[in-house]
Amino acid sequence: MTPLLVIAAGVLALLAGATVLLSYGGRYRVGRLLAATPKVSVDEAIRLAGDGPHRYVRVDGRLDSAEDFPDEHEQPLVYRRRSLQLRQRGQWRSFEEQLEAVPFEIREGLSGIGIDHGALRHGLVVLPRESEGTAGEIPDRVPAGTPSGMRARMRVEQISSVEHAIVLGVPVRDGNGARLTAGTGRPLVLTTLEVPEAMRVLGGGRQRALAAVILLAVGFAVTGLGLLWALISALR
Repeated sequence: MTPLLVIAAGVLALLAGATVLLSYGGRYRVGRLLAATPKVSVDEAIRLAGDGPHRYVRVDGRLDSAEDFPDEHEQPLVYRRRSLQLRQRGQWRSFEEQLEAVPFEIREGLSGIGIDHGALRHGLVVLPRESEGTAGEIPDRVPAGTPSGMRARMRVEQISSVEHAIVLGVPVRDGNGARLTAGTGRPLVLTTLEVPEAMRVLGGGRQRALAAVILLAVGFAVTGLGLLWALISALR
């Protein structure tokens, strides 16, 4: 074995670890933002909305709305997204979405700041409800030509007005008052979970995340060993 082979093995491990991380898509970035965004109070977020410059911040509090709507269990909802998805090339891809939402805000004591729910896409992190089957069970819903045996699922993500939440966004002010929205190149993020649990949902399970960490650690170690071996060989 030569130093070059050791370095090559390390680089391959790094590439494999990076590939696992990239498979998370925008979820990896959301996880990093949840871990690192500075927290401010609702009152501070309202002040920032008027003062500028724009800052990306975290606000914790209770969700509230005067226009909530009930689900099948009579829970007061402010946001519900239903997605029909097909399993293609190892990933779930949405082909139909239905969205219901009403204006809502996050409150702390007597203060509240609105949430720009129209900006919520990949930044919504909740425990989804899922029902899985095959495309053949919903032939009138899937795109024409879809194989009947292809895996399909209904995924429901919703937010209740009785929940506490963590919201990441940029405070801004417009004709409707102060609100949190996407900005500074970052998404609007809302989770009704504690950060560790939100990380598990974003990671899709601990085994996948652990595989990425191990591959990257092994890659850095082996590449470093190979470079050190090459340097020692060159000095002899």
